[in-house]
Amino acid sequence: MVTAIMLLSVFLVSGALADCPRTSGLFMTAPKQMEALSGSCLQIPCNFTVKQGKKFNSTRTTFGVWMKSSKDFAKYQNSVIFNSSRMDNIYPMSFTGDLSQNNCTTLFSSVNTSYTDNYFFRIENGPFRATTYCDSLQIKVKDSPPKPSIEISGDLKEKQSVTITCSAFTPCPHSPPKLTWTLQQDPHNKIEENPDRTFTTKIQKTFTLSDEHDGFIITCSARYPVNEGKDVKTAEERTTLSVSYAPKNTSVSISPSGLVSAGSLVNLTCSSRANPPVSFTWFKTSKDGPVSVAEGDFYSFKVTSVTDIEDYYCVATNDLGNQTSRINNADNPEFGAVVYVTLKILGIVALYSTIIIFEWWFRSRCCNKPVKDAVEADYVNRVIEIQAS
Repeated sequence: MVTAIMLLSVFLVSGALADCPRTSGLFMTAPKQMEALSGSCLQIPCNFTVKQGKKFNSTRTTFGVWMKSSKDFAKYQNSVIFNSSRMDNIYPMSFTGDLSQNNCTTLFSSVNTSYTDNYFFRIENGPFRATTYCDSLQIKVKDSPPKPSIEISGDLKEKQSVTITCSAFTPCPHSPPKLTWTLQQDPHNKIEENPDRTFTTKIQKTFTLSDEHDGFIITCSARYPVNEGKDVKTAEERTTLSVSYAPKNTSVSISPSGLVSAGSLVNLTCSSRANPPVSFTWFKTSKDGPVSVAEGDFYSFKVTSVTDIEDYYCVATNDLGNQTSRINNADNPEFGAVVYVTLKILGIVALYSTIIIFEWWFRSRCCNKPVKDAVEADYVNRVIEIQAS
């Protein structure tokens, strides 16, 4: 096992030295990988340093060279795709950085998918000539741009302030994408430089959330100019906001909705709009305070009077708060009116029944009294006649 580890270590060290020989006198600082869009430009941020002891003279004319696939300048001359000392270069490139100040920033004016490869940089400064054997840049050219990214900072809760950012990779700040989204018209596009000196285009919006933002779909589009602005390529990203908020619009529906008489069974259903979902509790007020009578969104009871109806209510609750919906004539005018009319009709029927019974009793007494008086009068007359005789 020890022998195997030692041999592996020797192999790795030998490989590292082969990739980066000690004789290398030039080192490049640039991204290890870059993506580009076919038909667009690409800016390569680049700086170089010379190994200590090497004679680089910034006052001399300095030429820069880019090689593709191979770093062996002497052996593979056909790997050179750009040399600033020449006018007839294969690739449309130019140095925008000052080589005398160790700045090798390069602009690809137009790229296509065949440019996907590894690239090496070389300096020719009089007698000093060196290639970045230890450093390379991998470029990937794609036909379609990647989707922009949407980021949200802050808690997605009602009354909270959040900042929403849409970002798009920008391989060439000279021809950046145009970002638009559903949050506002003609947003301000801002190009920011990243730590590795690449660029990103962004748009931002800060606002306070409400329950109306829950379920809102944000769509961000990035339009890249290509082929010198003659065409565009578009990428789009979307996200849906999930905003937490306390119960809203808590209400009670009642069935049956038709005529209800005292003693009838009434079904109550409580509903509410909230995120996260709510739990429901039914209460009835009493002289000792509210009494919980049921859990869930459904409850049934028998109607006795309008006062009893007004005593029932439901409470919708989630982590952010609660809301109460009482049952009364104001909240449920149809139901209250039905019950009130029903009870009133029953009262009127009872009243008329009482009057009819009383009238029947009164008339029965009234009608029988004359018969009794006639009998008594006849009896008195007979007594008088007997006494007279």
